[in-house]
Amino acid sequence: MYERGKRYDEIQVGDTASFTKTISETDIYLYAGISGDFNPVHVDEEYAKKTRFKSRIAHGGLPGSLLAPILGTKLPGLGTVALEVTQKYRRPTYPGDTITCTVEVTRKIQRLKAVEMKILWVNQRGEKVASGSCRAIPPGEED
Repeated sequence: MYERGKRYDEIQVGDTASFTKTISETDIYLYAGISGDFNPVHVDEEYAKKTRFKSRIAHGGLPGSLLAPILGTKLPGLGTVALEVTQKYRRPTYPGDTITCTVEVTRKIQRLKAVEMKILWVNQRGEKVASGSCRAIPPGEED
């Protein structure tokens, strides 16, 4: 049985949740296949060595996708509808980096019964990989 996520009235400004994952070679190749983005900076080490990154990097959307398990299973959780997500890239993610995505509720929007959250992605060294925000509608009574 699945557990319903937090409803609008159960969420407080300041609530947080996070998800951590190590980005593997397999993740990068699967993401390339799913997205259709076979840019050689992601999939060709010899090409990538000649770039400013000096090695292959993960697609920016790959660490960005770590937001999904938070919204869908933690905060607000099952039944959440994402309305908007922004993401600003700050530094590359390399194969083997461990990325933690953390959200914090910053605002509740009564007329929409929605919440706004700031998002932070950091690597295993505590370096900011990306930052952003999102707006989501938590599950209702019927969810």
